[in-house]
Formats: sequence, structure tokens, C-alpha cells
Amino acid sequence: MALTKRSLLATLAASLFAFAAPVVHAQETPIKFQLDWRFEGPAALFLVPAAKGHFKAEKLDVTIDAGNGSGGTVTRVASGTYDMGFADLAALMEFHANNPTAPNKPVAVMMVYNNTPAAVLALKKSGIKTPADLSGKKLGAPVFDAGRKAWPIFAKANQVTNVAWTAMDPPLRETMLVRGDIDAITGFSFTSLLNLEARGVKAEDVVILPYPQYGVKLYGNVVIASESFLKKNPEAVKAFLRAFTKGVKDTIADPKAGIATVKARDGIINEALELRRLNMALDATVVTPDARAEGFGAVNPGRLSLMASQVSDAFGTKERVSAAAVWTDAFLPSAAERDIFKKK
Repeated sequence: MALTKRSLLATLAASLFAFAAPVVHAQETPIKFQLDWRFEGPAALFLVPAAKGHFKAEKLDVTIDAGNGSGGTVTRVASGTYDMGFADLAALMEFHANNPTAPNKPVAVMMVYNNTPAAVLALKKSGIKTPADLSGKKLGAPVFDAGRKAWPIFAKANQVTNVAWTAMDPPLRETMLVRGDIDAITGFSFTSLLNLEARGVKAEDVVILPYPQYGVKLYGNVVIASESFLKKNPEAVKAFLRAFTKGVKDTIADPKAGIATVKARDGIINEALELRRLNMALDATVVTPDARAEGFGAVNPGRLSLMASQVSDAFGTKERVSAAAVWTDAFLPSAAERDIFKKK
């Protein structure tokens, strides 16, 4: 009889565990997240917290997919295909101002690239040394490139005139510059420089004119979330940003380990190349004087309002961009949690 009772209790315990296990899993909030681009070095910022279990620790089930440009990421989050994403703030502003009546417009909830990585790149042999040398030259970039779209702001700040633009698909941008089809290109500094090197150009033979160093203090990429997801899952968004911030700290502390997480998602990447890309991205956009002054994840209201006005003018939007509509700091972790600049 005792044996039978013990067996019955064991069976009952096993049954309870079987029922309990799915309940624990169900408590995890699923989040579909899309990057702005492929699984390259900077993707480590998001893949590290996933690999180290930071999202899981916050009861989140996060899936991370590659993207094909900020504009696409904004559109897919707006459509509900993705809950959250990583995109250029200017692209988000443009979407808001050109689609004022659209439902579920994404909102920026955390600043990541405090400075835009947009830059003009040219070969030294062209004779281009400063923005003034660009007047009358032929420039090239994909039509959706962040630097090209913000070009009117750069041109106005540096009094550059009479520029002729050539459009091309992203893979042809650096090739056309090397061939001499165009005099200069716009692109993310940490992407185009490495692409030029891959085409046989030495780094010392490239001139880089970063937008932030020449009067264009635009913000870069932000974490975005759809309006509906923010309303339905506010605590999940806060949890995501807490976990992400821990991942950023980890990535800054050990970039090489960060690249290992990228390699795990895309086995064909060149680890040494992507480590350089990641370090360049961190130096140019994340660990910057502006980011230190404003605090990681946050924005300066005056600077944000100026950018909203500049994007409205440069992009020729249907309506003026409302800084208050595109940004909220209501979901940010505390300032202490966001202090990624502390030395261990």
C-alpha cells in the first residue's frame, strides 16, 4: 500500500510539473525585434544581452532579425510585423511627418547612437580635404542613405553648393568611388571605410568628413517601439531597455566577446573585420563626449527640437516634425543603471 501511495504522489508531482512548466514559459513576453542592417559588428549590442540571458532574466522572449535599412525597420514596426526595432531617428521623424494620420506610429524610447555616423568619404587623390572642396563635385549614395538625405543640413552648415548626385544600390557605392565614377560618397563612416579597404584602398588614402565634426549634430540610431506595444506592454519595454543597457556595458567591456555572438548568428562574417567595425561604431556614436554629457540613452531636448526642425526642412516633409511625438523617456532605466561609462 505504501508503495502504491508513493507512486501515486510521484505521478501527481510529475503531472503538476508538466502543467507548471508551460505556465512559467507563458509568463515570458515575446518581442519581435528588427535591426537596421545585417548581422555586422554593431549588432553585438543586441545579440550580447540575448546570448548572456539578460532578456530571459527579465522574462522576455526576444527574437532578433537582420534588417535592410532604417526606413524598412520603421515601416515594419508601424505595420505590427515587429514590436520593436533599431533605426535612424531621422528616418523615424520622416515617417511621422509624412504619415500624420497613420495608426501605430513607432516611438523612440532610447538613444543609442548619440551622434550620427553619417560622413562624406573621398579618396585623397581627388584633392578633397575639407567640405569646401565638395562644391561642384559629383557625389553618390543610395537614395535612402542617411547621409544623403541629411545632405542639405551638411551643405548649409558648410556652404557647399552645386553638387551633382548619382544614385546606386548599396554594394556599388564604394566600387563607383574607387573607379572614379564619382568624387565622394556619403555613408556610415564605420561601414564605408571598411568597404573601401575591402576594395584595395588603404585607410590612409581615404578622407573622412564626419557630419558631427562639421556642424551637423544630428542624433543617430534609436530603439523604437510601436504605439500599440507600448500601451499593451509598458513593463516589457522597460525590461527590454534594462537588459539591453546591461548588454551595451558588456559589449564595451569586451568587444571581442561581442563579436563571437555575431559570429554565432552569421557564421561567414570576418571576425577581425567586424571587431574593427564594432570598435569604430562605439567610438563614433556611443562612447562620445556628447553621450557622456547627456547620459547614455537620453537626449538633450533643445538638440532634439533643432534636429526635428532640420529634418523637416532637409527632407521636405508633409508636416513639421514634432519632437514630442517621436520621442519619450518614460521607459528609460534610471540614470545610475544607464551609466555605461563607469570604469570597472
